Amino acid sequence: AMLEAIRTIEHKISKFAAIVLETCAYAGSGNVLKVQEMLHQCAEHLTEEAEHQMAAVIGIGLITMGEDVGAEMALRSFDHLLHYCELPVKRAVPLALGALNVSNPDFSVIDQLSRLSHDPDAEISQNAIIAMGLCSAGTNNSRVAGLLRQLSEFYNKEAGHVFCVRIAQAMLHMGKGLLTLNPIHSDRMITSGSALGGILVLVYSCLDLKSTLLDKTHYLLYYLTCAINPRMLITVNEDLSWRPVTVRVGQAVETVGQAGKPKTITGFQTHTTPVLISTKERAELGTEEVLSVSSVLEGIVIVRDNPDYEPIESSS
Repeated sequence: AMLEAIRTIEHKISKFAAIVLETCAYAGSGNVLKVQEMLHQCAEHLTEEAEHQMAAVIGIGLITMGEDVGAEMALRSFDHLLHYCELPVKRAVPLALGALNVSNPDFSVIDQLSRLSHDPDAEISQNAIIAMGLCSAGTNNSRVAGLLRQLSEFYNKEAGHVFCVRIAQAMLHMGKGLLTLNPIHSDRMITSGSALGGILVLVYSCLDLKSTLLDKTHYLLYYLTCAINPRMLITVNEDLSWRPVTVRVGQAVETVGQAGKPKTITGFQTHTTPVLISTKERAELGTEEVLSVSSVLEGIVIVRDNPDYEPIESSS
């Protein structure tokens, strides 16, 4: 019903609004048919009035986020868009890459954004710089920090670019590396609507940087606060007093449909809480001394003593 209401508007924005509404409805679903629809929108060669195509490119990133196979296929599609499409579509590609990898500084994605950040078109390079900030938000990633330092020297005469670099650096070192913007939580099962909305306000305002963030509406950046979350795992007793517990943190492994009790993490390290967890990492208790009340170890977790635990007596 909402879509039909939007389509009755006799203005070019109705096309843009319809695509934004549809892609937000399918965000994180990995729906292949919708991705095809969005690619179909981008196939038309338009140089003027192509806002709906920009929204469609970001929509591809939105629909495929949070699902590994879809994300890889989307990266390949973005490569094709950069090769064959007109300028408005190319300008949206870095933002879509940023939305696809929020707080996840993947090597190949950062590499691609680093190349785009030296593009002769000012808008593509500015969007790529902000996307680098989104990808590395709250990770303190040293490689991205180095790239942003080089960019601030490279563009030291361009006020707009320097502003974008400063924003990206602020996102990178957000909360001294203790925070994340990632909207997907609970073992990458659930997407937080408000967090994703906050990120999208920034992404869509970057489609026209000259008249939004680089003009008088720079306060739109504050919408990111909806998405900012601590990425620590803290264990507490039932009376909410802090309790250090041994946990193993490693790369999350997909265990759906596997028989028996498969390992849920790989390449783990053992730490004592509180501990930081990255976007694609997962934690599990490293001791049988305590049981966690929640099945997912993220954020603040209440633990209680295991009544069946028997300490191993050392043979003297």
